[in-house]
Amino acid sequence: MAGQQFQYDDSGNTFFYFLTSFVGLIVIPATYYLWPRDQNAEQLRLKSLRRVHGRCLWYRLRLMKSQQSIVPTLKKAALLFGWAVFLFLAYKVSKLDREYQEYNPYEVLHLEAGASIAEIKKQYRVLSLKHHPDKGGDEAMFMKLAKAYSALTNEESRNNWEMYGNPDGPRVTSFGIALPAWIVDQKNSMLVLLVYGLAFMVILPVVVGTWWYRSIRYSGDQILINTTQLFMHFMYKTPTMNMKRLGMVLTAAFEFDPRSNKEAIIRPTDNIEVPQLIRELGNINVKKKEPPFCYPYSLKARVLLLAHLARMDVSDNIEEDQRFVVKKCPALLQEIINVGCQLTMMATSRGGLRAPRLTSIENCMKLSQMVVQGLQEAKSPLLQLPHFEEEHLRYCMSKKKDLLKQLCLIPHLKDSDRRNMLRFLGEEKYDEVLAVLWSFPYINMETKLQVLDDEDSNNITAGSIVTVTVTLTRKRMSVSSTFARISHEPIQVFNAKTNKTKVWQNKNKGAKKAAKSKKKKLTKKKPVTQQQAKGDKAKQANGNVAGNDVAAASKAEEDDLSDKGSESDEAEGNKDSPSERDEESDKQSDTEVDEIAGDDEEEWEALQQSIQRRERALLETKSKVTHPVYSLYFPEEKQEWWWLYIADRKEQTLVSMPSHVCTLKDTEEVELKFPAPSKTGNYQYSVILRSDSFMGLDQIKPLKVNDQEDSDGIEESEEDEEDND
Repeated sequence: MAGQQFQYDDSGNTFFYFLTSFVGLIVIPATYYLWPRDQNAEQLRLKSLRRVHGRCLWYRLRLMKSQQSIVPTLKKAALLFGWAVFLFLAYKVSKLDREYQEYNPYEVLHLEAGASIAEIKKQYRVLSLKHHPDKGGDEAMFMKLAKAYSALTNEESRNNWEMYGNPDGPRVTSFGIALPAWIVDQKNSMLVLLVYGLAFMVILPVVVGTWWYRSIRYSGDQILINTTQLFMHFMYKTPTMNMKRLGMVLTAAFEFDPRSNKEAIIRPTDNIEVPQLIRELGNINVKKKEPPFCYPYSLKARVLLLAHLARMDVSDNIEEDQRFVVKKCPALLQEIINVGCQLTMMATSRGGLRAPRLTSIENCMKLSQMVVQGLQEAKSPLLQLPHFEEEHLRYCMSKKKDLLKQLCLIPHLKDSDRRNMLRFLGEEKYDEVLAVLWSFPYINMETKLQVLDDEDSNNITAGSIVTVTVTLTRKRMSVSSTFARISHEPIQVFNAKTNKTKVWQNKNKGAKKAAKSKKKKLTKKKPVTQQQAKGDKAKQANGNVAGNDVAAASKAEEDDLSDKGSESDEAEGNKDSPSERDEESDKQSDTEVDEIAGDDEEEWEALQQSIQRRERALLETKSKVTHPVYSLYFPEEKQEWWWLYIADRKEQTLVSMPSHVCTLKDTEEVELKFPAPSKTGNYQYSVILRSDSFMGLDQIKPLKVNDQEDSDGIEESEEDEEDND
């Protein structure tokens, strides 16, 4: 009677299969993720950056860390040990004999399958005489021969072998457990229960609980939830936040509190060194009693941040704490911006809430630049360069204006003028300054305004969703300066203090004019008589008709009329028949229909391409490693990232939420969407690009929106621009 039987592995053979699989599942992924990267490649990368970033703090710290760290060596040793264990187990498994083999009576009798009964009997007679126990043969082998002979000659045994694989009929089904038998031995029961209890009742709950406790305390951007709530409270409480207040809110984050973050440390020497820094810094609202600004951790973080912005030297005891505070600031400022955007959206959708002012959000962006560069707000952007000090700025002054107030104007000067202005630098320092300056980014920004998912994408109606597609092209300052010299076109850079908003401009004006002229051509012209032409000419002479386009059109019409007049005398009695006129009108209408259909096909193809680009962007994961930022005092390597948004600077409000562009390596296309105003009219917005790392490289591009009900808002805005020009 067939049954089931469970048994442990007495020999331990199958247990080796289990161990080999288990170790392999750990070692292979661990090697892929934890094996130290090629140190030679990192050294080569640092060597290539040395000419530009050699003086940066993060560069020097990276060199020291790579020379002193033994972590890569320990990782390699642990992974190699794991691979040694895995290979040893694999070798043991390869040497194990197969315990189960399919029973085949033909193989036992050394016959081929399908042998005849006579051959079977003959072979059995020969082998039985050889292995008979009475003649000194192997008894076990003799029993196998008898069993095989019976299976091939006895009808019942043969049927059992064909059906169940065994001449004796069905056997007990055996299930092997890949654990050695000593685990279930009664002598080892207490030890096994102890191991199971520690593993599944102590270690596993502690690990899962620790992970869960840490994960619920942090947001998706690895910012403490309590910090986000703190920022939300103060951003709502103070919609217009100046730079001084913003610094206090920033340094009140719970990331700097030792009770919430173990990386933050309060040292015994803080009672001596922090007051000394306060005396050197001056007025920093030490006596403010509002919590949490009066807490020791917040005061220490604020003092260390202000000392970093003032480029003050601190003692070795708190230098590490200062680096910790400075490294955390960019991510915390990004969280404040996110909170401000959330409050703005809530105020827009619900109403009754106070939305943060544009000044507060822009101050966060400016403070990020200041932290990365280690500069105060009122300082010149030239101090971002190496070898520049306060006393050197007077060499960069002109009688009319500060020529180098905006950093990107330096590369566009002539070599002789630049060398004369930087005459306080030696040749070696001058070459280093130029090498750093040439590596600075210049962003070319192009905008395209349209209403997607609409039949007429150029028609902006009240309440429609407007999409501004901004194409950002990143170039080095040396490339942009060369282009500016060749084209003799100055590069315009936005500076909130010195520059004012200029006349609204649109780079796509020429293309749109061509589209307008093409649209006018598609409209059917009425026949013009000579009297009407003379009347138009008279009006033009009296000054009633203005504009170059109108004058050119009237002149062209006069030429056409003069030609028609000369021909009319000859063909006065030889006019076209009505059928010929109908054919010409049909041809003209067919041509117009073909042109309109061609335009529709082009718009459809452009729409499909934009949809495909958006789908690829959703599926594609881009690296956030762009270009290293030149920062003399920032303690870790920072990548070039940017903020892009649309704002109404007159009303001091955000029009579109800021997009944090973290993948701009060469070219990036960003879509900014906002609802068109509910009231019709002309609206003047600004597309603003701000760096989160560099001072003086922000850009602004005017954006004029004509929100109307049934007319082409974009085309009418172009006509207004032409009048303004």
